[in-house]
Amino acid sequence: MLRLGRPSDIWFKPAFSVVAAVAPPNLILLALGRLDLAMYTMAGSLCALYAHNRPYAARARVLALVVLGMTGGLAVALLAAALTTDAVVLVTVGALLAAAQKTLCDAARIGPPGNVILTFISSAALFAPQTPGQIPGHLGLALVAGAWSWTVGMAPGLLRPHGPERRATAQALNAAAAYAATRGTGEGHARTRAAAAAAVHAAWQTLLSARDGDTGRALERLVVRAEVALAAPADTDPARLRDWARALRGTGAVPRPDDLVDDDEILGVDSETAAPPTPWRRRLGPLSPLAVRTALGCALAGYASLALGVGRPYWALVTAASLYQANVTLTWSRGVQRVVGNLVGVLAFAAIVPLAHLHQAALVLSCLALNFGAEALISRNYWLGSVCVTPMALLITEFARYEDAGTLIAERVADTLVGALVGFVAAVAVTNRRSGDRLEQALGAAERAADSAARLLARPAPAPAALESARRGLAAALVDLRATADAASGEWWQRALPQERVVAAEQNGHRTLAATVRRQGLHLTGHNEARPEDVRS
Repeated sequence: MLRLGRPSDIWFKPAFSVVAAVAPPNLILLALGRLDLAMYTMAGSLCALYAHNRPYAARARVLALVVLGMTGGLAVALLAAALTTDAVVLVTVGALLAAAQKTLCDAARIGPPGNVILTFISSAALFAPQTPGQIPGHLGLALVAGAWSWTVGMAPGLLRPHGPERRATAQALNAAAAYAATRGTGEGHARTRAAAAAAVHAAWQTLLSARDGDTGRALERLVVRAEVALAAPADTDPARLRDWARALRGTGAVPRPDDLVDDDEILGVDSETAAPPTPWRRRLGPLSPLAVRTALGCALAGYASLALGVGRPYWALVTAASLYQANVTLTWSRGVQRVVGNLVGVLAFAAIVPLAHLHQAALVLSCLALNFGAEALISRNYWLGSVCVTPMALLITEFARYEDAGTLIAERVADTLVGALVGFVAAVAVTNRRSGDRLEQALGAAERAADSAARLLARPAPAPAALESARRGLAAALVDLRATADAASGEWWQRALPQERVVAAEQNGHRTLAATVRRQGLHLTGHNEARPEDVRS
């Protein structure tokens, strides 16, 4: 749980973006002597953390939605704070907001940092003194800072307009190379294959949301080459895939493999782009147990903090909200990481606070450094990022006025322990028995997709577009099956999972994928034509 991994390939993007988004509003407020308003500009500035892996056209939409969602949550919190000072009511409102934010972020697949930043801002605003007349001005500050964050997030597109697509394609090629290096055998090859299939699927999703001219088509051809490697790892040169991945860095020409001479292999992409999106009710339905967990856990954590007499119950609420992952096992891991990171973080705060108290400028610069550190470290492990997030959150509370460091540390430790304990108990109490139903649905979808592709392969001359569409659908179904099986296996108190059927469906599905690749002719010279018996389970 505490082992450090490799940093994200793009760790520097959110790290530098959040500094660029936070610094100007905070420095302006510092010059005006109104750092007490920084909480409202921070609401908009922290939106710069989102959507760094998306193509710029999609990023523009997602960032705008994040800014609006952040402002909407802030508006509800400020209105509640203006109408009542009853802490129990405010905690209840914060818990309901946290559940709504968690559910909507997961349903929209908004990506990291997910709902945690939204919940942090709205929960803190609930306990900020407020009058109805102040609300429009405070929301205006958040919107202005949010517009600046949108600009910061979109600015790199001027220099590297296809950067996200190139990175996603390079990641797919590197993952396929790692699988090809196993030759499809040996210990860990199944895990490597699943990781490569997920990377290829993610690359397709990125490219499908862009679909931008010749560059996009050239990148699609490389992703197809990664799929060829998944189908025939023993006949693939991993070094060649890695060379193509390295060539995608920067703004140079996109490599064009000479063994993919036409575009028949991507005829089905256009039909996939035109497919209707998944209805929202189908996305929200499976998330209802997670929403109940979040609402119950956040509310109970806040109430427990109030009972202990802690002055900032929203810290316990946010701690609980940050725990909830796809299943109980992952929630437990996140809880341990959160507690360890926060406990080390309060020690870091104790070391930093004397310097930060020298001058308000030192306070602002310390927060900027911690913002950068949090984003630079959090991709290695959540607890390591929390070491910077914790002192940053404590220092933000001092923008309005300096407070006793010992009291802040004691309250933060108490709220961390209460929030983690109560939050996890709520996760155990609210069982997600729907995870078994979702696994059955994912199994059925994968089996139907494999059968559909096998029927096409049995025809003497299937339409290339139909075969490609079936191949893409089967690949997506297998990725979803693996993710659903992993999530279900981490839950407790449910019926036995059909593990043997999952393994059989994955094996049959990957054999069928390989056969479709060979049938389409997306192979190196010398591969054999697919035969119907190649896909029999």
